[in-house]
Amino acid sequence: MEAITSGALYQNTMKIVEDAGKLVSLSPNVIERLRYPRRALIVAVPVKMDDGRVKVFPGYRVQHNQTLGPFKGGIRYHHQVDLSEVAALASLMTFKNSLMGLPLGGAKGGVQVDPNKLSKAEIENLTRRFTSEISPFIGPDKDIPAPDVGTDSQTMAWMLDTFSLESGFSQTGVVTGKPVEIGGSLGREAATGLGVIFATEKALEKMNKRISEATLAIQGFGKVGMFAAIEGYAKGARVLAVSDVSGALYNERGLNIAELVRYVKEKKVVKDFPGGQHISNEELLTLPVDVLAPCALEGVIHKGNVHEVKAKIIVEGANGPTTREADEILHGAKVMVVPDILANGGGVVVSYFEWVQDISWLFWNEDEVRNRLREIIYKAFDKCWAFAEQEKVNMRTAAMGTSLLRLERAMKLRGQAW
Repeated sequence: MEAITSGALYQNTMKIVEDAGKLVSLSPNVIERLRYPRRALIVAVPVKMDDGRVKVFPGYRVQHNQTLGPFKGGIRYHHQVDLSEVAALASLMTFKNSLMGLPLGGAKGGVQVDPNKLSKAEIENLTRRFTSEISPFIGPDKDIPAPDVGTDSQTMAWMLDTFSLESGFSQTGVVTGKPVEIGGSLGREAATGLGVIFATEKALEKMNKRISEATLAIQGFGKVGMFAAIEGYAKGARVLAVSDVSGALYNERGLNIAELVRYVKEKKVVKDFPGGQHISNEELLTLPVDVLAPCALEGVIHKGNVHEVKAKIIVEGANGPTTREADEILHGAKVMVVPDILANGGGVVVSYFEWVQDISWLFWNEDEVRNRLREIIYKAFDKCWAFAEQEKVNMRTAAMGTSLLRLERAMKLRGQAW
């Protein structure tokens, strides 16, 4: 178990679970069950490279808990993926799905690879082989993967095709986040970023402010950050800064997000966009904005830089972007942190919508998807806010406490906690 529990993100997550569990008087048996995943799969993924060599990449699928329903969680391709990180993210999916009121458990997967160094053909070979290795453990009623860091709708299309070929018939419900043409849901691509903006609206409302009056800084300009910027900009917010691996852009009057999106689609990175000045990713985190939305990787706000953060609200579009120590400091400074299991829940909510549409063969229009997503995010935020006010705790503890109470009830009803 040490390979699972040794990582900083895993330990940080379990400490939050323990603290929230004590607050709500959670059964020790429930905490013990939730401390470890049900199943952790490690696979070797051999790939024939374009030059004829064979390279083997380590792959993982961790299934944390399925009390509420089938396992659900993304697949990431990143050079820093390891078993402990995947296990921590799988547990966060359990808590996120519980908080959002979904009938789904938590899982996560990944391959330790830098997809930017592979050709499209090599990525396809990698995806098909990885899918084949984990196929006995996934399926529409077992475990439903989705895109994450380094993967996209094309990745899901390859996974769907590989699984269906091995099954003997098409099973569109095996993955979510796939193209609309093969059973994907309208609104799925923007869902996580849109959920970040819905959570931002609710947070600003508690400070008697509208999003059209607010300034935003968004770290990350990928699948989450880009759509958070697009949706925030569309609602009238001034997006002062965004960033990606090439650095950050800043414009004190607000970036023209529509023009920036067109630029990035052509140039692939935000660097050298003429509508803003270049700053570092670290400087972006310290800008005096109303809302800071870290939408990249975990651990970017920590005890070493937290005292430089000037935002009044932090909305976590990424998983685990704020360490536990930094979170306590921010709470003491009266900075509201909208935690990841609430703020970035839009992706899994619309993934759930997609799964429901696939198994029922009845599809919704985009307005229906967006309206249903807004309703779920708003409801979850209000539950967390009420809990935080009643118990005098921060929003992270409130979100985890709300999630754990639902899991505890379900586990006791199923006889999983004695």
